[in-house]
Amino acid sequence: MAQCPTGLAPKWKVIFCSFEPGRGRINRMAIPPQLIEQLKTAKRVLVLTRAGVSAEIGIPPFSEVQTGLWAKFDPKQLATPRAFRRNPRLVWEWYEYRRRLVAEAKPNRAHTALAQLEKLFPEFHLLTQNIDGLHQRAGSRNVTELHGNISRTKCFDEGTIISNWAKTGDVPPKCPNCGGLLRPDVVWFEEPMPENETALAFQLSARCDLFLSIGTSAIVYPAASLPFDALENGATVVEINPQSTPLTGKATFVLAGAAGMVVPDLLESIQQTDTQGQARGER
Repeated sequence: MAQCPTGLAPKWKVIFCSFEPGRGRINRMAIPPQLIEQLKTAKRVLVLTRAGVSAEIGIPPFSEVQTGLWAKFDPKQLATPRAFRRNPRLVWEWYEYRRRLVAEAKPNRAHTALAQLEKLFPEFHLLTQNIDGLHQRAGSRNVTELHGNISRTKCFDEGTIISNWAKTGDVPPKCPNCGGLLRPDVVWFEEPMPENETALAFQLSARCDLFLSIGTSAIVYPAASLPFDALENGATVVEINPQSTPLTGKATFVLAGAAGMVVPDLLESIQQTDTQGQARGER
């Protein structure tokens, strides 16, 4: 069984990135049996996802260099309130381009597997820093969006969600309530995460018994502190990511691979042990 090269050097944490022959593809992630046992006894599961989940299907993180007409623009200079005040048309049109990318995308195997995992636990909550809504489209129900949703629109001045507005040709369109400019309902640089969603995220991280950190670099705060809070409160923390992060040396288990490969394998491993032993509902 070949070991995958990761460059990770843990002191005492379980780092497992072995692969075994898989059905239908070249390699399959071999899930540590210790992790399967932890999953079998978990009652309250919390998941955090970020751009690594959706990047696998062609939705790049907005902080990355863009292509085509947008290649000359720095995304970090577009996704701020100051940029919108300076050139609202440019920012709106950039987000319209990204909205089209999202609308054309379909959930991948990681999105689908997470929706299936939700059905296996008494309590399961998915926190996402992604703004594409693909978790909900894949069937996940208990989802909290920490950075908003690109498909929604709100008033720049009042912050209220706006579903309909007059089609006057204005770019950006005008708020039907106050006449201010409309903007995407996403969290920009220089803006805090939504208060209620943030409070809920930290409440859940303090009480979960198993935390899955998937496709996140673990450097964007305050969300990056959630798995560390879970660790401090005694939870098992599993990192699923191709590269090492600040969380790697602290996580209980690290599965070094792409979410679209590892999460389905994790689901399959749980289902296999369920059919071989007791059903999860009999624990």
